Amino acid sequence: MDAPRPLPAIGAPAVRALAAAGVRSLDDAEGVGLDHLEALHGVGPKAIRLLRAALEQ
Repeated sequence: MDAPRPLPAIGAPAVRALAAAGVRSLDDAEGVGLDHLEALHGVGPKAIRLLRAALEQ
């Protein structure tokens, strides 16, 4: 099994919001979907942009 892909450097508030939602890796974020994540308090447009770029790699 491959190691989970780490989250990019998106800022502490976004990391805390994602962790509270159970998202601790890019794989988790991909499973939940960016549309859901951008609705979380603390996850702003910059964090979504960085997550999207990381997922496209």
